[in-house]
Amino acid sequence: MTTRDKSFFEHIWDFFCSLKLAIATLILLAITSIIGTVIQQNANPQDYIREYGQTAYKIFLALDFLDMYHSWWFITLLVVFAVNLTCCSIKRLPRIVRLVRNPELTPDEKFYKSLGRKGEVETALDAEQAAERLNTFLGKAFASPRRTEEGGRIHLFAQKMAWARFGVYVVHASILIIFAGAMIGALWGYKAFVNIPEGSSTDKVWPRGGEQPIDLGFSVRCDRFEVQYYPGSMRPKEFVSDLVVLEDGKEVLKKTIEVNDPLTWRGITFYQSSYGPMGNPQFRFRVRERATGKTVEVTARQGQPVSLPGGAAFRVADFTEQFQNFGAAVRIELLPGTTHEHKPGERHPSFVVLKNFPEFDAQRGGRYIFSLLDFKQRYYTGLQVAKDPGVWVVWLGCFLMVTGCFAAFFLSHRRIWITIEPTEQGSRVRYGGNAHRNQPAFEIWFENFSSELESSIKS
Repeated sequence: MTTRDKSFFEHIWDFFCSLKLAIATLILLAITSIIGTVIQQNANPQDYIREYGQTAYKIFLALDFLDMYHSWWFITLLVVFAVNLTCCSIKRLPRIVRLVRNPELTPDEKFYKSLGRKGEVETALDAEQAAERLNTFLGKAFASPRRTEEGGRIHLFAQKMAWARFGVYVVHASILIIFAGAMIGALWGYKAFVNIPEGSSTDKVWPRGGEQPIDLGFSVRCDRFEVQYYPGSMRPKEFVSDLVVLEDGKEVLKKTIEVNDPLTWRGITFYQSSYGPMGNPQFRFRVRERATGKTVEVTARQGQPVSLPGGAAFRVADFTEQFQNFGAAVRIELLPGTTHEHKPGERHPSFVVLKNFPEFDAQRGGRYIFSLLDFKQRYYTGLQVAKDPGVWVVWLGCFLMVTGCFAAFFLSHRRIWITIEPTEQGSRVRYGGNAHRNQPAFEIWFENFSSELESSIKS
């Protein structure tokens, strides 16, 4: 007898149905994912050169390690794994479908010997009476049976949770759906950033690693930014932004966002990620001339000279919102006159004024006593912007994966066969069952089932 040689397409089919291919692809995906975790993705070239050096940067760039999850070779690995998973499912699924749709309805003695759980009982009831009683018993204790008659014998078959056998294929499908959602997000989505000063709006964002801005199709305005610090430090405790979405100049959505509480509009999500000062702050001072007691209120911006009564002037040289746990403070330099131009390297008498201690400067003993009444620092809010049209596809895949795993690992397909054969004294009942998973639990259940079945047929 000669064996037919496989065709080229059959060899390709066997290759993609191979379990070895699935294991190898999973190992490669795991290794490459570690690389993508260790090496920061889509950072600035200067950051890579500073951390790894010029040579390593060129190697990473050639191997697509800097944007690995969009590289051709990583996408190829995903496609190979998806094809392998699809081929394995197609190869094995028809057998499971046949097993569920066309179960063995007329088991013989050889079939019962193959079952791990079985039993036999004699009864004085004739075959028809026994079949009716067992039919009722099965419907109450297990599931409604199917009746078949052959060769004078009556066969009953019942099954539960046949769909549990398809749990593994639901898991396979969920993985493919998650891959599809990720590909949709990679092709038609983006990750970007934008800085919006307080009181300003923008209709564009800048993609990471890209040079051309992306048009949002609507505008986002920052009405207010606020940051709170931990007491006695400059460590931010919380920072929030009041954002407004504008369509054709009209306000359509308002929301205060903070870390982990973003704003979403038209499938684009804005995350609070950073902040920073915009320009020099504006200060309001009360200045009292010590000799005359004359008091004036003046406003100043950092670095700009401000005139004082009597021909003198001052400027705010430095500012901090937290000075040695004393709160906001400014360093003031006294200038000879209003026309004085500050030259680089030129120093003038300076002193510190504390906002929380209005009379602190009076101890200095100078001609003028300064009190810092208020200050206004304009900030910008830094937003991470993400558009992922495939996110709902990924969520669907995750839901199916959980459902499939639950069915595959916690549920089992249970089947019961009963054959009633006429005898001279009445009839003989042979029964058996199996489960495709969790055999210890099925064994315990089958012992109780056997006792109830025999009690039912003998009563």
